[in-house]
Amino acid sequence: MKKEGRIFFSGIVTIILFIVYAVCLAAATFLEKYWGTEAAFGMIYYALWFFLLQFLGIVHLIGVIIYRGLWHKERWSMLMVHGALMIILCGALVSHTFGKEGTIYLREGDITNYMVVHTSKGEAYHLLPFRIELKDFILTRYLGSSSPSSFESRLMIYVDGEIKEAWVYMNNVLDIKGYRLFQASFDRDEKGTVLTVNKDAVGRNITYTGYFLLFGGLIAGLFSSKSRFGQLRRKLFLIIVGSCQLIFLPDAFGKEMVVSPMMNAVSKYAPDVGHAERFGSLPVQSTAGRTMPVNTLASELLRKVHRSDHIGSLSPDQFLLGLMVMPEMWMRVQFIALPSKSHLHEVFHLSEPYCTYVEVFDDEGNYKLQRYLEEAYSKAPAERNRFDKDLIRFDERIQTLHQLFQRRLIRLFPHEDDTWYAAGDDLSKFSVADSTFITGIVTWYVEEIRAALHSGEWQKCDEILGMIKAYQQARSSNLTLLSRKLDAELLYNSLNPFKDVRKTYLITGLLLLVVSLIAMFYTQCRFINVVIRILTIVICIAFTYHLGGMALRGYIAGNAPWSNAYETMVFAAAATMGAGLYFCRRNTLIFALSTLFAGTILFVSGLNWLDPQINPLVPVLKSPWLMFHVSVIMAAYGFFGLCTLASLAWLLLRPFISPYRNEDLATINEMSLHIGLVLMTIGTFLGAIWANESWGRYWGWDPKETWALITIVSYAALLHLRFIPGFRHPRLFHILTILAFTTVLMTYFGVNYYLSGMHSYQ
Repeated sequence: MKKEGRIFFSGIVTIILFIVYAVCLAAATFLEKYWGTEAAFGMIYYALWFFLLQFLGIVHLIGVIIYRGLWHKERWSMLMVHGALMIILCGALVSHTFGKEGTIYLREGDITNYMVVHTSKGEAYHLLPFRIELKDFILTRYLGSSSPSSFESRLMIYVDGEIKEAWVYMNNVLDIKGYRLFQASFDRDEKGTVLTVNKDAVGRNITYTGYFLLFGGLIAGLFSSKSRFGQLRRKLFLIIVGSCQLIFLPDAFGKEMVVSPMMNAVSKYAPDVGHAERFGSLPVQSTAGRTMPVNTLASELLRKVHRSDHIGSLSPDQFLLGLMVMPEMWMRVQFIALPSKSHLHEVFHLSEPYCTYVEVFDDEGNYKLQRYLEEAYSKAPAERNRFDKDLIRFDERIQTLHQLFQRRLIRLFPHEDDTWYAAGDDLSKFSVADSTFITGIVTWYVEEIRAALHSGEWQKCDEILGMIKAYQQARSSNLTLLSRKLDAELLYNSLNPFKDVRKTYLITGLLLLVVSLIAMFYTQCRFINVVIRILTIVICIAFTYHLGGMALRGYIAGNAPWSNAYETMVFAAAATMGAGLYFCRRNTLIFALSTLFAGTILFVSGLNWLDPQINPLVPVLKSPWLMFHVSVIMAAYGFFGLCTLASLAWLLLRPFISPYRNEDLATINEMSLHIGLVLMTIGTFLGAIWANESWGRYWGWDPKETWALITIVSYAALLHLRFIPGFRHPRLFHILTILAFTTVLMTYFGVNYYLSGMHSYQ
């Protein structure tokens, strides 16, 4: 029996369980995509065999604790980790078996004492030990926008003979008699609310206890001298580490623009740079309700329509002014980008890769795209093919230009309720005097610019800008408070910090890589050491500038600067650079590779498909958990990236460098893997706590959650390979490390752009 136990609780069985579990989870996400959520839950997540698989995992964990002697004080951190995993799984089982979850739907004035529970057999009703009445539902939007800033329910609670007033809104939970109420959704007419109700005090407490022990055990393992990480740390310290004109990359936005005679004409009659900058400093309100400089709006519009941050020799401000002043000329400029690799130019007979505005209309003035657009929008989003999606994106660019030509997009004029309007909007809310002023001053301004283009005298145009600014200050109640943020945003736009940092990382990283390779063969060269120190100083300065740019963006946005795909890419570059700095004194080669990788990430963040626009947060992201959850996850990605770089370096350089240096790379790889796994695990379960505090479910098998768990399982399997004698070969470890990084790529990119789920707001 003892022999059978050793076999069942061996390292090879651990790896098999890891692989089977990860494969099942991955299969479930694709099953959900093609067959629906019910199929994924019925066939895998809630299937009896999957529960048995997880139960087998618990039994295996108990056996590992016994047979591996994890109860000894030298290994107590690992005992905490393995014990915590059992507790978490037990908590999940208790929640699934005994927890109650349902919804309450209320219209204003309605009273109810039950919730609707959805089961595999249909709907059931669960009686509540209290009554609840919706007195009022309040939806707050961002000023001048239809985007929700918050939505909340004002409730009256009738419980134990008392009447209590309570508020429920996103990230604010109401606890009553063991039940927790969460704001989930609302009716379109804003007179009804949908609340999620959850009763799971026992399961939640068990699970949270497991989380606490898991976090403690993982962190303790990084600092314990008896742990594997402690051994690696000592080993690395004992290893003796061997004691131009800048290259500007082409702009990250793709294709060369066709220079046409009409483009030459609009460039020749471009507005004065100085005046365009003054125009760009005016505040304007976006359609999302954010007040920002015109310069930011101009940059966003140019990126949307032209897929670039500049057009010819014109700045974004000059481009926007040109559209206002010379719309007829701009309608004939080839600058509207067609989606890459689309067939739109063939179907609609358009110039490619850029077309003109007039090309999308036929000789009779009919919109060529109309019939195809109606067909595309009639389909469900999941049924749209590549042509439909390209067509919709292209139409959005045309509609943006149409609004600009109609003077309906540059919202310069605030109403007293702090909703801003453009000159071409419906101005019926304004007084007659104000509406006359708005339409008149814009027309006057355009005429004066046209005159200045010929005379070169811009003083009158500057005076009109002063009048517009005076009107804004007189009508907007919060413009004075926003002035510092507007100035900060203008500074951010002019600095464009991440573009400069990207170039610095790529150039210095490449130089440092070359010097590091030379240093491996000339260990006593003093000149090489001096060059390495200079490059290290430059990289540290660039990293500080990188962090400063993130801080400035966070100040402008009013929240942590990692709330969308672009910002998380920028943070991932910072995390990678931070991971490289952690090992810079131990291994210059790894430091050089991490610098190059950080530059590459920033390069990718500047590509067309990532939008750098600063937008207001959706209600669920207005939580302090955003800062903790996302920052820890992205830091983990940085260390996983460093693992991959170390493995690539080991595989490519092994024949050319000494065994000493190969061992150095292997040690750094495993240390990075430990740190990344700790951060990934903590970050994932911090997200689970956030989810539980937001909508009452700490784990719902959302594809993003599931692939984060697959990433954890994959890297945990890598760490357990050393317990299998036949799998301890370094080459295998490094190859598998590179393969494991595909789970990171799937978690970050694949889920966001291929699968769907609750994380789609990212």
